[in-house]
Amino acid sequence: MFFGGGTPSLMDPDVVAAVIARIRATWPMANAPEVTLEANPTSAEAGRFAAYAQAGVTRLSLGVQALNDADLRALGRLHSAAEARAAYDMARAAFDRVSFDLIHARQHQSLADWRAELTEALAMAVDHLSLYQLTIEEGTAFGARHAAGGLRGLPDDDLAADMYALTQELCGGAGMPAYEVSNHARPGAESRHNLIYWRGGDWAGIGPGAHGRLTIGGRRLATSTPLAPGAWLEAVERGGSGALADVVVPPDEHAAEYLMMSLRLTEGTELARHARLAGAPLDPGRIDALVADGLVRGAGDRLACTDAGRVVLNGVLRVLMA
Repeated sequence: MFFGGGTPSLMDPDVVAAVIARIRATWPMANAPEVTLEANPTSAEAGRFAAYAQAGVTRLSLGVQALNDADLRALGRLHSAAEARAAYDMARAAFDRVSFDLIHARQHQSLADWRAELTEALAMAVDHLSLYQLTIEEGTAFGARHAAGGLRGLPDDDLAADMYALTQELCGGAGMPAYEVSNHARPGAESRHNLIYWRGGDWAGIGPGAHGRLTIGGRRLATSTPLAPGAWLEAVERGGSGALADVVVPPDEHAAEYLMMSLRLTEGTELARHARLAGAPLDPGRIDALVADGLVRGAGDRLACTDAGRVVLNGVLRVLMA
């Protein structure tokens, strides 16, 4: 189970317990399920961590984002670095498994800045870190600020690539290698719900704005729900699930989705599975060219990006999917 998107840590722990109880009553459960809840590291939300653990949450994911106050303000975060550190300590006291997120390639951030921050994060971290590069997307607040010239001092591509390489070096040396482009974990502590997405599994998306993928009767379905909480709640109160019309994902789109997601993983893509979905194997000539360039490697039935290939993953995908 994954409670994520928005700010689920604003929920009363009794609500979380009730949802978990209903899920347990509806679906068969593993003996040791992973139940993750995303939380902001504000002092108000941290005060609920012990109650979430009692409600049945087994893993907490903290949106720390930065470990200095100036950058947190620039990112629009409401917590301070001191609150983040205190919240992490409270999470560790309540949960066996705790992850937190950091963003690099921020404004005016140097390679030495990132080395110092990541070194501190690795000293704090127990089993999992999500380390993302700041990206500017159209249609977002950051996109509008960037277009208006309000995001000066962003690292250029070379510096951002150096930060990514440093991330792999430091995390690998600390026993938390990358198992996915932006995610690092000690062996056995990988995020199970994220692995479902990247391995092309099935999941039920429940709640406002939730997306899911379900295989029913041999067909792959993309499910979605209304983004506005009020609209979703009205649909549920009328006796429905709140879901919009399901869309059948054609086999070629399913194959492309699987390839794009699985190549993000260090374990890579199962070629026979991709061929079954696509109706044909990947072009061996294209694979051989990428192997010769040192961007992918093959082992048995698996194709995976090398460290060099993961940096230019979009380019690797363009070659394979052309």
